Amino acid sequence: MTDGDSSVSSERELHTRLQALLHRAHTSGIDVEGAWECRNGAEHPDWDVVVTEMEKKTG
Repeated sequence: MTDGDSSVSSERELHTRLQALLHRAHTSGIDVEGAWECRNGAEHPDWDVVVTEMEKKTG
């Protein structure tokens, strides 16, 4: 995502965008599993993001 992206206004929209981002990264061959620190400057909170692959549900 870039600074030019429109803002996210709901949890559902956040989920949809995050899902699309992870899908694009995975299909591009990027190992998306892991943890990243997201530092956002003094005016915004910092985040620790952890992505873990889950087992697919069956049935």
